[in-house]
Amino acid sequence: MLESLITSKTRIRLLLKFFLNPAHGAYLRELAQEFEESTNSVRVELNRMAESGLIESKEEGRTKVYRANQAHPLFPEISRIVAKTVGFDRLIEQVIQRLGNVKFAFVTGDYARGIDSGLIDLVLVGAIDETYLASLTKKVEGLIEKKIRALSLSPEEFQKLEGRFKEEPYFIVWDSKKTCTIFSSTE
Repeated sequence: MLESLITSKTRIRLLLKFFLNPAHGAYLRELAQEFEESTNSVRVELNRMAESGLIESKEEGRTKVYRANQAHPLFPEISRIVAKTVGFDRLIEQVIQRLGNVKFAFVTGDYARGIDSGLIDLVLVGAIDETYLASLTKKVEGLIEKKIRALSLSPEEFQKLEGRFKEEPYFIVWDSKKTCTIFSSTE
């Protein structure tokens, strides 16, 4: 979908990288290696995005780390567009809301790192019917053309494993306390 609006594949990858999980930053060589592109082509796009204010950079030691500029006026809209492109809107609509008793849900793995790998690691916390979850995820996989690896945990199980999840990047896609869909990241 974004490919029809934005012709630069590098720019699309950077948008996904920085706006799927804005708390997760990256440096030039890391991005070039991940995208399998030259550092120069990545640098050109980073400079364009930095000039527009969409991303910001910060010196950390001898490297410059880039991340999404969350203060930019278009940040919320771009984040939503990127999330819809990946299929998180349908994932929430078709799976999480239909399961009913989901306390919160978050994405880990590649998408939390901003990598569009085609495999969404989804963690659901609540009282969840595993059979119904499996049938719903199969349907949504066909809609969004991505594989979903869902892990359901009771609140008690999550409390035991919470430390492990906090070691890796993740972002919340659903929080029942807020009674809305959210795309927030954590640091």
